[in-house]
Amino acid sequence: MEYQEKSVEELGYLNTTLDFLKSELSKELAALSETKKKLISSHKDMWEDAGLFLNDFDRVIGANQYLMEVKVQSASYYDKLKLVEKYKRLLNSPYFGRFDFVEYDSRDSEKIYIGLSSVIDSKTGNIMVYDWRAPISSIYYQYELGKASYNSPAGTISGTVTLKRQYKIRNSELKYFFDSSIKIDDEVLQEILSQNSSDKMRHIVESIQKEQDIVIRDKEYELLIVQGVAGSGKTSIALHRIAFLLYQGLNTQLESHNILIISPNMIFSKYISSVLPELGEDNVTQVSFEGYASSILQEKTAVESRNAQLEYLIASKNQDELSIKLESMEFKGSACFVELLDRIIDHYERNVIAFEDISYDGKIIFTRQQLKTLFLNNRIGLPIAKRLKRVENIIYSKIHPLRKNRTEKIEKFVQKLEGYELEIKSFSRLLLLKQSQVFQKRLKKITDVDYFKLYETLFNQQGLLPKLAAGLSLPGSLEHIITATIKNLNNGQIGYEDCAPLLYLKLRLEGSDSFSDIKHVVIDEAQDYEPVQYEVFKLLFMNASYTVLGDIHQRIEKDVDNAIYDNIIRTFQKKKSLKINLNKSYRSSFEITEFSKNVLGNVSNIEALQRHDDNPTISCLKTVEDIDSALIQGANNFRIQGYESIAILCRTALEAESLYDRLQHVTEINLISSDNDEIQKGITIMPIYLAKGLEFDVVLIYNASMENFSTELDRKLLYIACTRALHRLVIYYSGIKSSFI
Repeated sequence: MEYQEKSVEELGYLNTTLDFLKSELSKELAALSETKKKLISSHKDMWEDAGLFLNDFDRVIGANQYLMEVKVQSASYYDKLKLVEKYKRLLNSPYFGRFDFVEYDSRDSEKIYIGLSSVIDSKTGNIMVYDWRAPISSIYYQYELGKASYNSPAGTISGTVTLKRQYKIRNSELKYFFDSSIKIDDEVLQEILSQNSSDKMRHIVESIQKEQDIVIRDKEYELLIVQGVAGSGKTSIALHRIAFLLYQGLNTQLESHNILIISPNMIFSKYISSVLPELGEDNVTQVSFEGYASSILQEKTAVESRNAQLEYLIASKNQDELSIKLESMEFKGSACFVELLDRIIDHYERNVIAFEDISYDGKIIFTRQQLKTLFLNNRIGLPIAKRLKRVENIIYSKIHPLRKNRTEKIEKFVQKLEGYELEIKSFSRLLLLKQSQVFQKRLKKITDVDYFKLYETLFNQQGLLPKLAAGLSLPGSLEHIITATIKNLNNGQIGYEDCAPLLYLKLRLEGSDSFSDIKHVVIDEAQDYEPVQYEVFKLLFMNASYTVLGDIHQRIEKDVDNAIYDNIIRTFQKKKSLKINLNKSYRSSFEITEFSKNVLGNVSNIEALQRHDDNPTISCLKTVEDIDSALIQGANNFRIQGYESIAILCRTALEAESLYDRLQHVTEINLISSDNDEIQKGITIMPIYLAKGLEFDVVLIYNASMENFSTELDRKLLYIACTRALHRLVIYYSGIKSSFI
């Protein structure tokens, strides 16, 4: 009876809210239609008059009026379209939670409904639904019944939570609700996590946990580092944090174009692309380190991709070459190598730039020492290239009046020679041009700096690298590393491990204004970046704040620990930094999480959610052909059971491509083998390293034999593969089972 009485009350409030939303949607649709007509009319008028503007230069200025009108109408149309989309989203589910709050010194209890966006009656000022990002909404995520407080623009507001209620509303219908005096991670969270995965990441506003909410709402720290285990929701938190920061944008002057996500690859970028639009925000720019590096360096040479590097490390059978490659990667990514790059820049600045006396018309106007003094005078911290350009401009400013004076003298002299004016004038001008070209060529030798040639010099010039590295810790295979690097450079190729050092040199020598409007940067898969790459980020985004997300257990090619985050803090040198650990995994079932922990070596700091499902299955088969048949049968059975996303994960891309060739004729299947591919529902084959950050209803691991998975690198791959599964995990092998499972 009590529930029925509450249901009547809740249905009444829901219907009132839905009626209001329908009314507002109707108004906005009418306004949108009218704005669209005006926009079309403005376009039509502009193009009809375009011919007149083109034929009458004096009237071109008048085109600005049309352009401004079109711009205003376009902005108005876009704003109204966003409102329409917002109301349509809210009509499906206007809110998902409620709490009743009584402020201290007040007897009135306020009912606070929480939803994806605010619903406000502009006529009365009544807030029917609060945006989940509003300051008062933090109470819903951070407190249970009893004392609570939140930070408002007016200061801290304290009071008491007297009721906390959760709803399931779908397609405008109230499916159920219940009162909760415990955390959100019970009924609602269990139901959400039991759902099938999607081909795109979804928002998690209905199930944000207290520790996640703290990260999302942080405004205090310029550098926020999150070490989160697989499935702890790191990337979701980062995206919701972006949405929160944009919600605060009116106060902080932060807009979507001021935020940048450094994503591990484009597959992942596409996978997370729907979250911010679901939250009612514009998408922000995403770049990968590899993509940025390639856009800069491919003008100079061919660049090894990160995937190609990983594929080599995983598939290589030549242990000597593999050892040198790993040592080269470690050395070139290290803080030691950054110091070495700084030293060669200093060496170039003081010993290589060949300043010489600058003379004009037989007179020295700058001595080499004067030029060097001008160059080394760097009180405002300009990079070398800009200082050399400044020296060049100073030289030209001195020469220009001298050249002008000389030209005028020649012109006066030529005027006195009757009959020979044209010949002498042409000869004089040709001579002046030739002198100018020779002078410019000499000057460019001094003032041009090439970061790529400097990097080549570091390895090519006999004895230079060991000399500059005095006092630094160098790898034992240094000579092999130098030889391999020279070979690659001479062949017009560079390894992926050379990209960051080259970018560092370029940015230190030339500076960069490419990302001057970026105010906040999100770095995902932080464990995969080396110290030199963080130095590049620091140079690219000098005035930005950072959210850095990583998992030390998911670095494939080497072991790392929490010290990597201390190095990041030292590199960025922000005034206020904070590191947060998220140890609870929400993605996989309890059984899969516990199994994954054992694969990793029973790491104690990973906490499994109490969502139970079937135990992972390990299946031994006689031959590879038997594995193929079992994969097809297993995948199809899971599809019949209702699972929508099924991943077959292979150790290498070559193995994935070979398997795809064998299976594509038997069943409908997708292959993910490059960064340009996109995750789709159904059965997908892909190498494990491309699956990082993704999740699937079912994961089938291909041939986890001892022959295939035996090294510590393979252990990391298996751990990553296992932690992609939400509901079912099946491992197939032939021969001897890997010791990690």
